[in-house]
Amino acid sequence: MASFKGWLRQGMVCLFLLAGFALQAEELIYRVDIRDDIGPKTWRLARRAFAEAEQAGADKVIVNMNTYGGMVVYADSLRSLILNCAVPVWVFIDNNAASAGALIAIACDKIYMREGANIGAATVVNASGEAMPDKYQSYMRSMIRATAQAHGKDTIVEGRDTVYRWKRDPRIAEAMVDERIAIEGVTDSGRIVTFTPHEAMQYGYCDGIADNIAGVIAAEGIRNYTLKSYEPTVADKIIGFLVSPVLQGLLIMVIIGGIYFELQSPGIGFPLIAAIVACLLYFAPLYLEGFVGHWEIVAFIAGVVLLLLEIFVIPGFGVAGISGAVLILVSLVFAGIDRIPLDFWSEFAGFVLNSLFLVVTCSLVALGGSMWLGAKLFGTRRWAFALHAEQRKEDGYVGVDMDGLQVVGKEGRAVTDLRPSGKVEVDGEIYDAVSSLGDYIVKGMAVTVVKYQGGQIYVEATGSEK
Repeated sequence: MASFKGWLRQGMVCLFLLAGFALQAEELIYRVDIRDDIGPKTWRLARRAFAEAEQAGADKVIVNMNTYGGMVVYADSLRSLILNCAVPVWVFIDNNAASAGALIAIACDKIYMREGANIGAATVVNASGEAMPDKYQSYMRSMIRATAQAHGKDTIVEGRDTVYRWKRDPRIAEAMVDERIAIEGVTDSGRIVTFTPHEAMQYGYCDGIADNIAGVIAAEGIRNYTLKSYEPTVADKIIGFLVSPVLQGLLIMVIIGGIYFELQSPGIGFPLIAAIVACLLYFAPLYLEGFVGHWEIVAFIAGVVLLLLEIFVIPGFGVAGISGAVLILVSLVFAGIDRIPLDFWSEFAGFVLNSLFLVVTCSLVALGGSMWLGAKLFGTRRWAFALHAEQRKEDGYVGVDMDGLQVVGKEGRAVTDLRPSGKVEVDGEIYDAVSSLGDYIVKGMAVTVVKYQGGQIYVEATGSEK
């Protein structure tokens, strides 16, 4: 009887467990990839992914990370996005969470790492990899310290004592930035902190080790779930392609080259159409993504108008031409950088210089290439873009004004003495003329134009003075 009751009890427990498992609500988990350098593209896609996850009612967001870092300003935006997310955010470090990636990982609620992965080395460096001055390191230390503190403290009971300990020690986070920070048992002064998975677990910067996303979910005890990965849309891919530095450089060359070729030929042709299309492809995706404001577009249009006025209306190359060129240059340069707060002045200045270098280099290459190509196209007989036959002076060709043919047979008067050449007035116009008979014609005498030859009017006296 006792054995039967035991079996019955176990059977009831199993039934309850099975019922609980069956009734467990299916969780929706969103996967967001950060597997490139931290920059505009990564920030744009992550922002869209988090927005879609929240709209879909996701229960968890898992960031699949493998990055060596990137721009601090975008890393700050991403860590703020994660800290303010309405649902828990976990991160799976698939090999690397270095520099800006470490900051983003620390912002997540839970950190999982693959065997052999690393987290740390968050010192702020310039484009050459050299550490920035302490002003920038201080800002980064404060930011990563505040990120670690945002996860609060754990309550630990040790005997009769209650100890409150940071879940993620802010001093260790600072040591990932500043080599001068020494923490006993963690790092000696002079070494930046970078953790392996087991070291990170020992010091509270890793919650577990897993082989993949499924392993992370299993380690958290979730059995009934749907994993959905954010997939960039076609528009995302197109915009990401169009805002790549390589393609933007090519578009700048098409814009400058198209304008140059259009100025070399009359009317509206293919070069102008190509330049307009390149302008749209350059500015449109940047405007849609919020990288470009109205003023850059207005400045570019104003620059083109001023340049055209200087070429076709105002003689020479003065204030309007220089102003137009400067406006075009400034608009292209600032269109190539995102809105960056002046707190990150070093990065802002670096972005401006990089964009300026790109625009100037591409413009010079476009101009040089256009001149070379123009010489090839318009300077060879194999192409029919221009008249190549030459009417040279030594071959007997001369330039002749044919307006004199219109006055042959008309009457006029001599406005100077013709001895035998002088000037005559016909139909209110003054012409150089020669007496056809070689005789002397007095000023004011009536004359008749008898012929026009070799660019010269010939007249005969026809009466008294008029």
